[in-house]
Amino acid sequence: MNYPWIFEELAQKPGAVRDFKEEWQWTRFQVGGKLFGAICKDGAGNDALLTLKLPPEENCFLREQYEDILPGYYCNKEHWSSIRLEGSVPDHLVRELMETSYRLVLAGLSKKKQREILGE
Repeated sequence: MNYPWIFEELAQKPGAVRDFKEEWQWTRFQVGGKLFGAICKDGAGNDALLTLKLPPEENCFLREQYEDILPGYYCNKEHWSSIRLEGSVPDHLVRELMETSYRLVLAGLSKKKQREILGE
């Protein structure tokens, strides 16, 4: 895996909850009960994809720019993209996309829930 830091960085987001969905072979990251990231295993049990929620227009652009960014694996292809973990997407962009996904999902929660999560 080219991004060994993703588990830790996703888990450190305020209010992030990490679990493993056995039947899907996904390590899921949720905020307020809503998925914002998933690390999906391949058939051999290796971490293969990072799936993130992104604005639809950004998904289209990124997929055109990077061969290692694909339509979301087992997700709504308009709103989710998957990044190959053995790929060559720059680290800074992967970090930026993880933050975008987290902020997008957080913004979809009620203002009250957002304040609770952010400690405001």
